[in-house]
Amino acid sequence: MDSPPLGAIEHNTIQPIGLDKRHGTGSYLFTIWFGCNMNILTVVTGGLATTLFGLGFVSACFAVAIGVLVGTIFMALHAAQGPQLGVPQMVQTRGQFGSVGSIVIIVAVILMYLGFIASNMVLGGQSIHSVLPSVSIDTGVVILGVISLAAAIYGYDIIHEYSKYVSIVTGLALLAVFVMLAFFVGLPKNLLTAGTYTLPNFIGAASLGALWTLSYAPYVSDYTRYMPKNTGVVPAFWGTYWGAALGSIFPMILGAILGIIVGSGDMVAGFTHASGGLAIPIMIIFTIGLACGTAINIYCGVLACLTFVQTFASDWLPGLSARLVTSLLIFVFAVAVGILGQAHFLANYMNFLYVLLYVLVPWTAINLVDYYLVRHGSYDVASFIRSDGGIYGRFQWPAIACYIAGIALEVPFMSQTLYTGPIAKMLGGADISWIVCLAVISPVYYFVSRSKAVAPAVAAE
Repeated sequence: MDSPPLGAIEHNTIQPIGLDKRHGTGSYLFTIWFGCNMNILTVVTGGLATTLFGLGFVSACFAVAIGVLVGTIFMALHAAQGPQLGVPQMVQTRGQFGSVGSIVIIVAVILMYLGFIASNMVLGGQSIHSVLPSVSIDTGVVILGVISLAAAIYGYDIIHEYSKYVSIVTGLALLAVFVMLAFFVGLPKNLLTAGTYTLPNFIGAASLGALWTLSYAPYVSDYTRYMPKNTGVVPAFWGTYWGAALGSIFPMILGAILGIIVGSGDMVAGFTHASGGLAIPIMIIFTIGLACGTAINIYCGVLACLTFVQTFASDWLPGLSARLVTSLLIFVFAVAVGILGQAHFLANYMNFLYVLLYVLVPWTAINLVDYYLVRHGSYDVASFIRSDGGIYGRFQWPAIACYIAGIALEVPFMSQTLYTGPIAKMLGGADISWIVCLAVISPVYYFVSRSKAVAPAVAAE
């Protein structure tokens, strides 16, 4: 089917998307995940490899690249769920956890979206201020937020289209920064000598890279649910995988260089310096790219919030007005957090990323095993919207028990500012909790759930 006019505001929310409304190709997936990662927040995240973890440039690049390439596998496997089932990711989660049992996951994901929106807005405000000092950071936060809100309100198709052009323009801008650094501004003289390799820090930086793309797992079906049902697992996987992986690795490499340049200083200022005489257009381009990522977070955050409310308002199926009101509420909240929390941004951001790691990894293990190995993509989509959970009930105890066990399993391996587990201490502070959780919970869930799996008819007609 032909896609609807781009000027049309999306009216669907969490209801299944009928086959007559399906459109789009695999290229949609490459550009949306490439474009949304080509922004300053990705650069800042890569910079943590040489600042927070103190690695040298070469080891930092290897660490984040390995982490991203591994983490993106799990994220991209979610891509086939949208075309097959036609519902947002958090609605689909009811198939594993039950209508009420999924609430804990939904709340965690909502907090994740709010955290990323606020983080994007802080960096957007700082970026605008860095090239236009007359514009305050607070004003810049609001400007970025308004641009993002407009795209999120128009919805699915405009975000995909926005991402397509952002991919091209930000990709060229990133290449321009590398050229400016190499031939005009100059690479730091200590680029290959700064930093110290240690295995715990290498693992920490690799985990950071893995988490960066793993954290997109709850988003993926939201941006594939309008695609034709026959899209196929392989095209959906590879379009998503290479878009997210390449869109993350190259900005992170730039971040590793900037981390050596600025040390504990301002990464945004370092980015501006590295852009040389092209600083103003490049910062504007990357701020627009950041608005793309923020719009994606607002849009997904709205779907998750509506899924949460609909759990307790069983006869209510949210429409356009509910999506608009929720978008505005999220915008106001994120602007307030962005303005009030910018002073301690980097410290708060790092802690936020690790909390995400602990709550999302057991969910993604359960979700993927259930979809691919237990039910083989066969779900009763109508039950997802029912107040009693339909054939999945209000609580699916095998998934809930495995989720709790997964978080408990992570505790000894956690390495945090506030808490370091005993095994993490033995490993010199390396945090491998996500690896252990995936390795253990995936087979455990498979064996405890396969005998209870229901194999109904599948998707939205």
